[in-house]
Amino acid sequence: MGLKGHAALVGAAQYKPEKYATAPRMFHLEQVADLARQALDDAGLALSDVDGLVVPGAQFHEASMFVPAMVGEYLGVQLDFAEVVDLGGASSVGMVWRAAAAIELGLCNTVLCVLPSRMAPVGIQDDHAIQVMKASRFGGHSTHFGAPEAEMDLPYGHMAQNTGYAMIAQRYAAVHGYDAAALARIAVDQRFNACANPLAMFYGQPITIDDVLNSRMVAEPLRMLEIVMPVAGGAAVIVTRADIARRCRHRAVQVIGCGEHVQSKSPTYARDMLSTPIGPASRKAFAMAGLAPADMHMAQVYDCYTITVMLTLEDAGFCEKGQGMRFLLDNDFTYKGNFPMNTHGGQLSFGQTGTSGGMTQVIEALHQVQGRAGQRQLARHDLAYVSGTGGVMSEQGALILRGA
Repeated sequence: MGLKGHAALVGAAQYKPEKYATAPRMFHLEQVADLARQALDDAGLALSDVDGLVVPGAQFHEASMFVPAMVGEYLGVQLDFAEVVDLGGASSVGMVWRAAAAIELGLCNTVLCVLPSRMAPVGIQDDHAIQVMKASRFGGHSTHFGAPEAEMDLPYGHMAQNTGYAMIAQRYAAVHGYDAAALARIAVDQRFNACANPLAMFYGQPITIDDVLNSRMVAEPLRMLEIVMPVAGGAAVIVTRADIARRCRHRAVQVIGCGEHVQSKSPTYARDMLSTPIGPASRKAFAMAGLAPADMHMAQVYDCYTITVMLTLEDAGFCEKGQGMRFLLDNDFTYKGNFPMNTHGGQLSFGQTGTSGGMTQVIEALHQVQGRAGQRQLARHDLAYVSGTGGVMSEQGALILRGA
């Protein structure tokens, strides 16, 4: 049961991350068309090849429903598979495995997975944009009357992601202990990787452990350099049938394992904040692929916070539970190290481009496996683990990718 590697990633496109204040404003339909063109060019395919589409379900500017139909109409394609994925930072991983599954089931041949994340122009009467801005002001997503978050979380100071991840980090400290310098290694090593990636937001700006530890405390124990900086961007990938992949421009990257798990929306309702959804998701992905964590040549781990990375490494099986701090101290996570992780800089140093942020991990894995990562190219690059995280460790997914 599961994926057989009969579908493969073959092309990708992403905007260079930019601050929202300076990034160009584009309607989401415009972004989808532009990213689709670039990704198809990268793959060596045409728009006429596309018969499947996966788009985000949240905050699509031009519509809140019938989005795949509207996008397909705008692109001028007819679809045999149309899907909406609303998993926050886990959406990218979720999009890829859904596309691969649809292809293996024979529903379609070539799928565009696309996430526009630049701001769209806002009209005077744009009620949707106004609601999004109001939600951002309160620091929450579910701010409407009747939402549990609006009633039980926001009034008591549990707002947005910083407080939730800080709560998880505090719980980890109480159970297993806490070494801030060990966690700082994640940010430092990923910044080293970003300094070899001209697209990265913090390209050419190395940092030290002392820089991390001396940065401003945001939500104890999390400091500014342990937290992503949201920026504008957007990304797309193309997933196609294995036989079509063989005539594409670059090495096909097969999707051979996947897993997904959703446990709650808020850590307030998690049964155990330290038992994260990436555990069951990763176990399923590795079992489907017939591989183990030790087999991987790289890990592209969703990294909204340093604590997210460490808990993912533990629960995915790269180290034992409660031994994450030791693992961080004992390994080198740069592209030159023994455990290459987030070799593009991760979202901490590449930049978190909204919902499309998780696609940067997918695209870096794709480029590494294809041998197209430039200065940061790994010598061993056939097998990749990729994770996605949505909400406050509430919904997570995992992919296992293999070079054909």
